[in-house]
Amino acid sequence: MRLSKLIAPEFLSAREAVDRIPDRGCLLVEASGGGVIEPTALLAALAERYRHTAAPSELSVYFCSGIGDRNGSGMDVLALPGLIRSAVAGHWAMTPGLSKMAHDGDIEAYNLPQGVLAQLLRESGAKRPGLITKVGLGTFCDPRQGGGKLNTATTADLVEVLSLHGEEYLFYPSPSFDVAFIRGTTADENGNLTLEHETAKLGVLAAATAARNSGGLVIAQVKRIAGAHTLNAKSVVVPGHLIDIVVLDENQRQTAINDYNPAFSGEVYVPFGRSPAMALSERKVVARRALDEIEPASVVNLGVGMADGVATAALEEGRLKDITLTVEQGMIGGVPERGVIFGVSWNPEAVIDHSAQFDFYDGGGLDVTCLGFAEVDRDGNVNSSLVDGRIFGAGGFINISQAAKKVVFCGSLTAGGLRTDLSEGRLRVTTEGRHHKFIQQVRQVTFNAQLARQRGQEVVYVTERAVFVLGDEGPVLVEVAPGWTADQIIALMDFEPKRADEIRSMSASLFAEHRTPGTPPPPPIANADGSIKKEH
Repeated sequence: MRLSKLIAPEFLSAREAVDRIPDRGCLLVEASGGGVIEPTALLAALAERYRHTAAPSELSVYFCSGIGDRNGSGMDVLALPGLIRSAVAGHWAMTPGLSKMAHDGDIEAYNLPQGVLAQLLRESGAKRPGLITKVGLGTFCDPRQGGGKLNTATTADLVEVLSLHGEEYLFYPSPSFDVAFIRGTTADENGNLTLEHETAKLGVLAAATAARNSGGLVIAQVKRIAGAHTLNAKSVVVPGHLIDIVVLDENQRQTAINDYNPAFSGEVYVPFGRSPAMALSERKVVARRALDEIEPASVVNLGVGMADGVATAALEEGRLKDITLTVEQGMIGGVPERGVIFGVSWNPEAVIDHSAQFDFYDGGGLDVTCLGFAEVDRDGNVNSSLVDGRIFGAGGFINISQAAKKVVFCGSLTAGGLRTDLSEGRLRVTTEGRHHKFIQQVRQVTFNAQLARQRGQEVVYVTERAVFVLGDEGPVLVEVAPGWTADQIIALMDFEPKRADEIRSMSASLFAEHRTPGTPPPPPIANADGSIKKEH
């Protein structure tokens, strides 16, 4: 345990810095997927040290978001037998190697909501006992459904149920850390850290505070060093008294796929007029239909997967000016990027700490969220975290889906080889997916439909061939694509949903090569009193 702090930090190589990490220590890595403020040099040096010395061993690691590129980077460089003993993470899909170790029981492993983990850094830094929240109730993070444990090797309980004033909450205890890895763009000679070239802030300040007040070591990776007293004080995100070691990596990339793009860090506004259109496919149909659920002046969150196409659809249809898009990593405004660097935004209007973003989400500030789904069951529950037996994790999904006023789930009707043809303005299936996505019972509950009904949320399930809404007992079929019938849709489901009294045809404009910007949305699905159209 560190007993004192020098006035200025030490400036060391990455290898010299990771030599300070003890066996069985708890390592906090504050970063996000796609290389977002990822301390790549520190992670690589830690893996290299272990391969050569077998030390440090049996670490506990903690990361709020997925860290990697799905291709061996990020936390996956630490997926070495004996290096990691346990992992608590908000998302696992970006680290398939580490995810496999969790799946196989080679490490103790937990998946807890990303927002909870981000907020717990503040609780830890302030020496509060933990976080009391409704986030996670009724999901696989609820201790009555596993408490976020991912395998049988994982036995310790990290979550408990509390009752306060007659209402149920979950209690997540505060962690403590021996070492924290953080990253910035510039550190001055006193250790003050700025993030001017970074795409997000995430929780670097909270992470440094949590480790510092745990008696741990804070190691910061940066791209450049500045003289003392040369940084704008208001630009400093982490003050130098919280940082013990600074590691210079002059080759530090902004993300996993680009060296530097000023439009990602909010330094330059790039006109969107030259942006390529999204190819016409089932993904675009879903994105367009989901966009139709978003009213003007809405504050919106978009999830990864099919849902991230909503931003491109909004750009193509001239809708960006009347809605505000947000991403849980802390970006507000602009257009979220898709793919491996989802979590980065073009031309953000503001970039805030992700814990503050989750405060807004948890408090009900979101008007609409569009999220992907892997499975939907007869009760309307959604699984987005365990896909084909692979641990993907929830990320921010649980926080976001529990609190948004309207939840629009986006996905294909079937999966596993689905191929479609949208020529001539009509959707034809050339190869049907091998797996039904609407099944009797989801393998893992990431969204609890019964609790959503109790909260009064509006829930819509959008696919390329049908639209459903959450009724009193489960999904209700309300729309089918032109040329398709309700019976054809239901034949591709493992249960028979109720049908709206009047099943509408999905707008033909959804399937056209060019959709007129400003195409009005379909009439409301619900009756004027908010109830679902009559079911039978």
